Amino acid sequence: MPTREEKQAILADLTEKFRKSKAAVLTDFRGLDVTSMTRVRRRLRESGSELKVAKNTLTRLAAKEAGLEGLEPYLEGPTAIAFGYEDPVAPAKVLSELAREFKQLEIKAGILEGKVIDVEAVRRLADLPSREVLLAKVAGGMKAPLYGFACSLQGLLRNLVYVLDAVRRQKAGEATT
Repeated sequence: MPTREEKQAILADLTEKFRKSKAAVLTDFRGLDVTSMTRVRRRLRESGSELKVAKNTLTRLAAKEAGLEGLEPYLEGPTAIAFGYEDPVAPAKVLSELAREFKQLEIKAGILEGKVIDVEAVRRLADLPSREVLLAKVAGGMKAPLYGFACSLQGLLRNLVYVLDAVRRQKAGEATT
């Protein structure tokens, strides 16, 4: 059993993780064996996220210190928290994929930008395209009007050249075609 100082250190660590993370997803991992949990941790690490298992009492206190309201109803039974530090969609996406693979892994709730969200909101978050795909769509959306504008200018310049050529021929006495 951890000493008071160890609990204080865990509490401080959890509070810092809640403050630093862009998103967090709470899961119930009951029934997963060590090999499966190792796989979950590895997949989260690969996506720039981290999985932390802590007692619900310490999680409740850390959430309160971090200024998170409304997390208490979800802190029942064993709880693991996936913190996403870089991409807010990553922990939700990875855990949703793993929940399909491991039926025992159940998503309880999530935290996005300091607000508690329910399971349905976590699923919608997981269904969002990746950041790279969204950036590519924005870039494509910006490129299309510019491309159209360039083509229009090219057409106008081509017509101007045809008119100037016709004027030159006419002045030179050549027949226009």
